[in-house]
Amino acid sequence: MFDNERVTDLRPSLPSPLQEVADDRFARHGVQLLLKRDDLIHPELVGNKWRKLVPNLERAAGRTVLTFGGAYSNHLRATAAAGRLLGLPTVGVVRGEELAGRPLNPSLARCAADGMRLHFVDRSVYRRKSEPAVLRGILDAAGAEGAYVVPEGGSNAAAVRGCRALGEELRGRTDAVALACGTGGTLAGLAAGLAPGQQALGIPVLKGGFLGDAILALQEEAFGGRRGEWRLDERFHFGGYARVTPELEDFAADFERRHGIPVERLYVAKSLYALVALAEEGAFPRGTRLAAVVTGSPFGA
Repeated sequence: MFDNERVTDLRPSLPSPLQEVADDRFARHGVQLLLKRDDLIHPELVGNKWRKLVPNLERAAGRTVLTFGGAYSNHLRATAAAGRLLGLPTVGVVRGEELAGRPLNPSLARCAADGMRLHFVDRSVYRRKSEPAVLRGILDAAGAEGAYVVPEGGSNAAAVRGCRALGEELRGRTDAVALACGTGGTLAGLAAGLAPGQQALGIPVLKGGFLGDAILALQEEAFGGRRGEWRLDERFHFGGYARVTPELEDFAADFERRHGIPVERLYVAKSLYALVALAEEGAFPRGTRLAAVVTGSPFGA
């Protein structure tokens, strides 16, 4: 029998620090930049992965945990690490059947080293994974009948309720909070935890314009309706998920030199780039206390 007390034995550093950084690109517009260092919560279950995974691990109650992701998924790595730390079997359903016959990239190799069993599926099947019949077929093919299923990116009602604590930790400490968004679960919970008058800003890292509806659906599932003040700015995906242009790479490297903080490229760099651009556009009134959530750290850092 799985003892949920083992989750607390992982000893997260919560609440995560809120760190002011002096950056003239914000200061000249009268904006105070703060970093919510969720990357320091736990060395292996980093950032929003801790907040989203732990409620699901507790609900799994010792069962095999099966979840989904692409070849470079932070979520898959975090789930695999949690399985190793807690002695839970994990299965990662990976988008792209063609990858099965190739050497594992460093991200998937880390998953496998942590004990995750990888199951590769055709991309057309992967797109339909939320359909009950397709999901049953995936579970059967993966030999994971009876597994506890966590959706791609870890975003479900349990995860959203877990992320509400992020907003609660920031109550009264900022005027606006920004973060990069993949599946939207962290923003859905964050916004629900903020105090009235505080605003949450999401920077989608995927293109397509679908995320607003997804966040509304998650809040409906978790809380029964929309919660908090939140909005999205869809302009800063840099071509889509896992796309890092030379301009974004240069920006992230410069931010690291300025502040001595490692910048994860697929999510955090895009959100920080967006905030610099928005500050230049005058999007934040003078006197704004602006927090950027550092949702992860660079792989291998």
